Amino acid sequence: MDQSKSNLTWDQILSFWLPLEATWLMMALEGPLLSAIIARLAEPKFNLAAYGVAFSLTLFIEAPILMIISASTTLVRDRNSFIRLHRFTLTLSGILSSLMVIMLLPSIFYFLAEKVLGLPQNIARLTHMAAILFIPMPWAIGYRRFYQGVLIRNNRTRFVAFGTAIRLITIILTSTLLYLFLPQEGSFIGALALSISVLVEALASRLMARNIVNNLLSESSEKESRGSPLTYRAIINFYLPLAMTSFLALGTQPLVTFFVAHGRMAIDSLAVLPVIFGLVFIFMSFGLSYHEGSIALLGEQQRNFKPLRNFAFGLGAITVGILGLISFTPLSYLWFHKVSGLSLELTRFALLPLKILTPLPAIWVFLTFQRSVLVNARQTRPITWATGLELMLIVMTLFMAISYFDTIGVVAAALALVIGRIGANTYLLHPFLKALKKTR
Repeated sequence: MDQSKSNLTWDQILSFWLPLEATWLMMALEGPLLSAIIARLAEPKFNLAAYGVAFSLTLFIEAPILMIISASTTLVRDRNSFIRLHRFTLTLSGILSSLMVIMLLPSIFYFLAEKVLGLPQNIARLTHMAAILFIPMPWAIGYRRFYQGVLIRNNRTRFVAFGTAIRLITIILTSTLLYLFLPQEGSFIGALALSISVLVEALASRLMARNIVNNLLSESSEKESRGSPLTYRAIINFYLPLAMTSFLALGTQPLVTFFVAHGRMAIDSLAVLPVIFGLVFIFMSFGLSYHEGSIALLGEQQRNFKPLRNFAFGLGAITVGILGLISFTPLSYLWFHKVSGLSLELTRFALLPLKILTPLPAIWVFLTFQRSVLVNARQTRPITWATGLELMLIVMTLFMAISYFDTIGVVAAALALVIGRIGANTYLLHPFLKALKKTR
């Protein structure tokens, strides 16, 4: 596909984007799949809560490496840029993995779990066990997303989808075998299955990118010298705002967990939180995948902005429409009770926060498209400020709702996430329009 042309069609966008969406959709299905397994094992309420807390803490640690896919999609153009960004990725991933090990030292972890988060002792123990199994995640995620960015950059999006299909199959096989032959708490089975699958996908991504990597590494120094070489300073200047954005965005997970754990009906809220977010994340995956596709397709001087913008509007409408159909009809009972395995009591408990979260996928599509335009223009700093504002609004809403209005924890979390995302959308509007003017 010639990305320099301005007559990009919806068919071209769809063919490039669909493998990326298949990738994110398969990842989004992991949460409901693992939650459904955990919900059918012993003490589902406690194990669902423990798995959700362990997963949110792991996301918080690995957050700074998640945007490396945007960096490799944008920056890896030749041998020099590949080598330098690869070294940068491995170094950052190693640092984050070391931080995870430190956080899981018993004296540190149980202080955070019991004193800060206020988890009961039995849930803290289950959470610690699950989090230990997540230790390989930061390194594996960084390694995988670096090579996925290389694949996207070279129009190999279908290979990204193949890798995630391998990951999903690995989760199904691993969780089934663990369930049959190694009976353990549900949080243990979920965490181990996810960790193994992420490692397998990381190795698969490297193998699928081997031809591209070999071509990049075989380039002559003469070809490299035609452009300005990518320096580590340039990488840090470009990536630091993205890393801070991801860090702040995923910092909401433990913060939400903290407030929910101190809110009304805390255990019930913690139990349904991963199930609700798992469903909503399926629809948010459309925006996440579109972010990666838009960065690659916008082209020089944002030439393909209009068709990509119109596609984003259509995508937002479709995702909200389908999620709304589930949220406001008996389909919600089917999903929570029959598919996810929640009791009828927890199913009823999950309905209101799901309805509140219904507009979130469309808000997310527009937010990620704004970010795509700014990343393409290499103006990443406003993204960080917008995410900081989003985090502040989430914390303020959670604090007011729980401390002053005695709102049920999971309902407060749903309100806070919607308000925070709207705030980020609004803040980015000005730099988004400014970036468009500069490139036209």
